[in-house]
Amino acid sequence: MPTYQLPTLPTPEKVKKNQVLLVASGDLRLSANQDCWPAQHAMEQEIGKAVAAAGYEVVRAHPYKRGEKHGFISSQKEGMEIFRKMDPTAKLIVAEAVWQYSHHVLAGLITHQGPILTLANWSGMWPGLVGMLNLNGSLTKAGVRYSTLWGEDFSDAGFRKKLSQWLDQGTLKHRNDHVQALAKIKVPSAERKLGEALAEELRCNKAIMGIFDEGCMGMFNAIIPDHLLNPTGVYKERLSQSALYYETTQVSTEEAQAVRDWMVEHGMKFITGPNEQTDLTDNQILLQCKMYIAAVRIADDFGCDCIGIQYQQGLKNLLPASDLVEGTLNNVQRPPVKSRDGKRVLYRGAPVVHFNEVDECAGLDGLMTYRIHKAMGQPVENTLHDMRWGERDPSGTVDDFVWVFLISGSVPPAHLIGGWKGASSERQPPMYFPFGGGTIKGVSKPGEIVWSRIYIEDDQLKMDLGRACVVKLPEAETQRRWKETTPQWPIMHAVTYGTSRDQMMARHKANHIQVAYAKDADAADNAMLAKAAMAEAMGMKVAICGTRKDGSAW
Repeated sequence: MPTYQLPTLPTPEKVKKNQVLLVASGDLRLSANQDCWPAQHAMEQEIGKAVAAAGYEVVRAHPYKRGEKHGFISSQKEGMEIFRKMDPTAKLIVAEAVWQYSHHVLAGLITHQGPILTLANWSGMWPGLVGMLNLNGSLTKAGVRYSTLWGEDFSDAGFRKKLSQWLDQGTLKHRNDHVQALAKIKVPSAERKLGEALAEELRCNKAIMGIFDEGCMGMFNAIIPDHLLNPTGVYKERLSQSALYYETTQVSTEEAQAVRDWMVEHGMKFITGPNEQTDLTDNQILLQCKMYIAAVRIADDFGCDCIGIQYQQGLKNLLPASDLVEGTLNNVQRPPVKSRDGKRVLYRGAPVVHFNEVDECAGLDGLMTYRIHKAMGQPVENTLHDMRWGERDPSGTVDDFVWVFLISGSVPPAHLIGGWKGASSERQPPMYFPFGGGTIKGVSKPGEIVWSRIYIEDDQLKMDLGRACVVKLPEAETQRRWKETTPQWPIMHAVTYGTSRDQMMARHKANHIQVAYAKDADAADNAMLAKAAMAEAMGMKVAICGTRKDGSAW
């Protein structure tokens, strides 16, 4: 009988009964991991105290890396190596004080056999809650069982009670009584007929989603498998960022300058300076204007109904950030772009629906929103935001919990107070973008909005929808919130109807939330129900979250 060399499998050391392992997923960029490490370390100390108070001991599953000056898992390869050495049956806390790349730990979490708790801080400056929501959506898509917990004070009795429950029982549940299946809600005939007709049109005529390289910043939850997307009538055109870069280099400076001139004429303010390393410069702006023209032309080349640019990890080593490009694409009123031969104006009178960070769930949602709102005569501009942070308004102007919805790319000027005249452009932080690039900064106008999110669970497309309003806060409070988050980015002050902070956190399966304005509360109600009917007719499992504006049930 022949003898073969068999592989040697790792034999992880078992943890003690009262020990719980802890891992921290980080960024790919060394600069971000180094800058964010103090906040992560401080949070881990508080976690240790809370766990000890419950009679358990935290054991960090990977060391602080002295050479790199941080203790994050910073790649998928590193994550796999760490998980190989871990007790697969141990209780495991994934602790997040900052944005993280879910794919660094996803492979290990998929095969982990013990209870998993995703745990985040509550901070605008250190957005662990954003990273955790992305990880939650990724775990949900992957079919991994997990519990989740968040808090601004880990010494709080309520927080420690929930943490103790997970430590003792290995599971933690949150209330979801704000959620209703669409089947239990009466959708008016007109809205149902419209939604079903638009779904049938999409299946019949089909649409193309342009993807400038799939996957961004580890967001596994943001990729829709073809076998789930195609039955809706939407098909991917897999484009390359190298093509976008090349096309950008082919746009003339005269064409780019015309785009900038158009923006300035319509009120846009560029906050510029002379230093390429720290300031927004004229050169960066012109490159962004060239990328805008290039993106429109490529979208037209392939007949795209919506497109997604990968953003941070995409072209950061070649071009300035794509923020200015993305928000401009999503606006009806935008600089005209002609075909290469100059004979046609491309996508005349319409946005080129764009989804930030190649979040395909947001892309499908954005396409649906555009078609629903266009058919209903409602504003068609829509965008995703990060569910960045929030708290009650200390000024007392609004007697509600007010979310900070905040994202760098894809926010259209039409959403801002004053439109283009209320927009300014500031340089992206050098930590993320070595070649800079300007944002579209502004404050979202007061009004009624529909929020939504498509996600994947049980190998099925699902959609949650709800209603909210955007409120106007005092200038000082807006500035305080900006300083607590990212002051270069556009901000939305949102109040969700009938859905509390913790209900939203417990239910939401993504770091992103899609928003669109309507002309008034009744129109927003109707637009939400029509989109819900469209989603259901497209094969999604649909739920309505929260209440109407007046607090009444649906």
